Amino acid sequence: MVLEKTNYVDMAENAVKRLERNKNGNLILTTSKIRNILSMISTIYNEVIHHPADKLNEDMVERLKYLKMRFAYEAGREKAVKNLIEVAKIFEIIEWVGDGTQRCILFCKYMESIVAYHKFNGGRD
Repeated sequence: MVLEKTNYVDMAENAVKRLERNKNGNLILTTSKIRNILSMISTIYNEVIHHPADKLNEDMVERLKYLKMRFAYEAGREKAVKNLIEVAKIFEIIEWVGDGTQRCILFCKYMESIVAYHKFNGGRD
């Protein structure tokens, strides 16, 4: 899966549309279930946008790997988080980022877009 500046918003919108809903049609995933992970993504983004190199340093790459592990942990605790990971292809995208600075920025923007469309589509805390 490849994110591009021209498609990450559409990809996020489509992913949210495919998230599981309850029998009333409401999204099962709540923002509070992924709040800590979203905070970590924001922290990574804030550091990466000020990173002058084309490649992430070792610490930033390690933090992305840790982020992947945190997603896995939360997915084990909450079926709705696992659904998000699968539908949004989060693990594949983290692997795609590798050590690319611009790829990391796109990933962070993609995750921000998912949260925005989640709220827009009735996501709750």
